[in-house]
Amino acid sequence: MRAAEADLIAAGTSVDALMQRAGRGAADWVWRIAAGRAVTVLCGPGNNGGDGYVIAEALRERGARVRVIAATEPRTEAARTARGLYRGEVSGTGGDPTGEVLVDCLFGSGLTRPLSGELLALLAGLARGHPLRIAIDVPSGIDSDTGLALNPGLPDWSMTVALGAWKPAHVLMPACAAMGELRLVDIGCASVPGAAGVVARPCLSAPGADAHKYRRGLVAVVAGAMPGAARLASLAAQGAAAGYVRLIRSPSDTAGDAVAAGESAPDIVPGAFALLGDGRTGAVLVGPGLGRDDQARQRLVAALSHGHPAVIDADALMLLQPQDLVGYPAPLLLTPHEGELVALERAWAQPGRGTRQDRALALAQATGAVVIAKGPDTVIAAPDGRTAFAPRASSWLSVAGTGDVLAGIAAARLASHRDPFAAAGEAVWLHGEAARLAGPAFSASQLAATVRSAYAACL
Repeated sequence: MRAAEADLIAAGTSVDALMQRAGRGAADWVWRIAAGRAVTVLCGPGNNGGDGYVIAEALRERGARVRVIAATEPRTEAARTARGLYRGEVSGTGGDPTGEVLVDCLFGSGLTRPLSGELLALLAGLARGHPLRIAIDVPSGIDSDTGLALNPGLPDWSMTVALGAWKPAHVLMPACAAMGELRLVDIGCASVPGAAGVVARPCLSAPGADAHKYRRGLVAVVAGAMPGAARLASLAAQGAAAGYVRLIRSPSDTAGDAVAAGESAPDIVPGAFALLGDGRTGAVLVGPGLGRDDQARQRLVAALSHGHPAVIDADALMLLQPQDLVGYPAPLLLTPHEGELVALERAWAQPGRGTRQDRALALAQATGAVVIAKGPDTVIAAPDGRTAFAPRASSWLSVAGTGDVLAGIAAARLASHRDPFAAAGEAVWLHGEAARLAGPAFSASQLAATVRSAYAACL
């Protein structure tokens, strides 16, 4: 964001003009949410406080009832200019803490130290006294780069209005859980090479007129001790436009054979391990329901032995060893949740320190695989340094089996075009969209059945 703003300024846009653009864009959202209610704007000493004065003046011009509270005097030139342009009254911190709509412009992005006790008490008291609360850019007291709270007891917000671009805190826990609805104000920033992004709706397509099942992507899903998980992944791969899904199981398997064979989904084709040698295989998925015993370890090694593009998930991540990936000739995608991420860090002797983004990137570079560090907040990292964050998804995804669904989607997308970073982004977006379409209280099988509708939304 700093680099993007510097580019705008170098091209001739002044800091004052950027502040007016950002503040008035944010004021549009405050005006809509306030809907005639009185607005209290809390302004701090920096440019976020300057944004607050611009917001207050834009609202005052529209006839809104506005009260500005200055926590301290402006300390930047742009903030002083913005205060000078505000035509209403500015009060100190000792007034009535109650009102209808609070706008937090105390501190925005870039804050790295805790709020003082006095400022924290001021912010918390105003938040308690206003039923609607809107934070501008990043809520005060949040580290914008990590999503961590710099103080305990920070308030929750009804809405957060980001300025110019999303910051990591908007999509990382614990901060994003307290930000309410998220909106973005465009201030004309161009993308900066190397910057992380937020996963966006992918542009997918229908099969070509000359398409056939192998060209669309043959996915081989290796079943294990709990074949239902592999079947879930297979259903999700079908919904994500795989042309052919094979559910690979050992002839020695007897328990759960009917489920493993896809009795209620006859278009999922059961097959033996020998079919993993099919050179037309677009991607292998190993891990869902695999188990963690010696037999499961043997299956993992066998699944990787043919060098197909691979998605490694769930139990397979707990069994994976560095020697398994040395010189691997095809694209790889790992999908760990937090516990599996820790296990992989231990196996690869990674320190496991820093932000979630730092950890995912370090693991990607150590393993040579694209990593989807999944959870309530999800980060995608590639060995070449690219990173992306998932938009906030439905909390109803916190049910058993949804990770198997994500793995199946990722395998289908990897089989389609062999680009693991693109496949990861497509899978994460489709997974979140399927959850949105499924509504509340869905099961993993219901989520898998909704993947095709999410895919259709991208055509």
